[in-house]
Amino acid sequence: MIRVYPANERYHANHGWLDTYFSFSFAEYFDPNNMNFGPLRVLNDDVIQPLRGFGAHPHQEMEIVSIVLRGQLKHEDSLGNEAITTFGGIQRMSAGTGIVHSEVNPSATEEVNFLQLWFLPERRGLSPSYERTDFDISQLKNQLLPVVAKNPSSPHVAHIHQDLTIYLSDLEEGKEIVFEQEEGRRIFVFLIEGELVLNDTTILYKRDSARITEMPQLKIDANANSRFMLIDLP
Repeated sequence: MIRVYPANERYHANHGWLDTYFSFSFAEYFDPNNMNFGPLRVLNDDVIQPLRGFGAHPHQEMEIVSIVLRGQLKHEDSLGNEAITTFGGIQRMSAGTGIVHSEVNPSATEEVNFLQLWFLPERRGLSPSYERTDFDISQLKNQLLPVVAKNPSSPHVAHIHQDLTIYLSDLEEGKEIVFEQEEGRRIFVFLIEGELVLNDTTILYKRDSARITEMPQLKIDANANSRFMLIDLP
């Protein structure tokens, strides 16, 4: 089954310094029927103004992934980690038993747009940790490139404490990808740019998402040059 969530039906909040869209219940937005999709708990599409951001704040018992789409995102945490991420980089933080961090836009002139994803961990009580990895943008072309996984295949893939894999792809107009997974798992698709057709029947437009169950094979066709994220979930 493919269930589409149109971009314009996401919860929207504009705080001036932060313009954000929520795909799941978060902060002031609460919908008991939209709490999670498997272990995927949060997907926020955030735009932060120059020299603004989220000040130091705590987290516990959550795997948090940030994917920068444009601009720069600066991370600092109570473990002493500090890094700036741009497109082509992934940051993964395991909050575990407790961590304090901040995420700000270090640019004085440019907005930052990033996807903030939270996942329930495979078990509680993990030691807090932080990781920043880089992937080869050219490898996105017409294939699914793993960028986060439970069992990373290379140092360019961030490690996450949950049985899932996050893929990114740049699919050219007229090209096709077929994704296969084990029976009983879930697929989440988020279209960053472009236009996709799923299994010849379902069209996704920019910033639409799809939650897919009971469908171990998914065919993805591009009606236009498209960039998208696919998550293989338990």
